[in-house]
Amino acid sequence: MIFIVVKFTVRPEYSEEWLSLVDDFTQATRAEPGNLFYEWSRSVDDPHEYVLVEGFADGEAGRAHVESDHFKAAMETLAGAIAVKPRIVSTEVPGQGWSEMAELTPRG
Repeated sequence: MIFIVVKFTVRPEYSEEWLSLVDDFTQATRAEPGNLFYEWSRSVDDPHEYVLVEGFADGEAGRAHVESDHFKAAMETLAGAIAVKPRIVSTEVPGQGWSEMAELTPRG
């Protein structure tokens, strides 16, 4: 699995509308055959920072994502809404999605 985390620092005027701005891109990516998950979160420390956690089945799925028309269109749109170049961690990990955490179980 290709596991990617990206931090986006958004221009203040786009902070409240960021999720709407990326919605079409998010939905199109989630519909890709090789996409395992594509999830946005907002930083609790910086209201202008959004974190994207994404997973793709393999390198081919990741490549198809980056070569898609919706990816290219999103890069054009998002370039005008970010304050700085996004920071990314991208790596290959074993498995095909989330596993359960061994150290914590809900109390009954």
